[in-house]
Amino acid sequence: QVRLVESGGGLVQAGGSLRLSCTASGDIFSNYHMGWFRQAPGKEREFLAAISGIGGITYYADSVEGRFTISRYNAENRVYLQMESLKPEDTAVYYCAARTRGSAQDADVYDYWGQGTQVTVSS
Repeated sequence: QVRLVESGGGLVQAGGSLRLSCTASGDIFSNYHMGWFRQAPGKEREFLAAISGIGGITYYADSVEGRFTISRYNAENRVYLQMESLKPEDTAVYYCAARTRGSAQDADVYDYWGQGTQVTVSS
C-alpha cells in the first residue's frame, strides 16, 4: 500500500512557474514508476509526465514537453513537477500516481493516486 500526498498548487499568473511535490509513504518508493496527471472541469484526466523508478527515464505529453519537468528524489520519497510558462489552459487539479507496470500514459495501470492539488493560472 502506498499513500501519496501532493502539495505546491496555488494561484499563479500566466507566464509564471510552480513546482508541485508528491510525497510517498508505505512502501519502497524506488519500486514504483511515478506519473503526473491533471483533470480540468468537464474534461478527462490527462497524462502529463512520468519517470521510472530510479529516475533514469522520463516521458512527457506533447502538450507540456519543454515547459514541464518531472524529477524524483528517492532518498526523500518525493517526485516533483516543475512547471514553467504556465497558461490559463493549465488550470486543473493535478495528481501524482504510482505504478509498477504498464504504459506510462495509461491512467488505468496506476495503482495508487494522491488526492490532488489545485493549480489555477490567471490571464
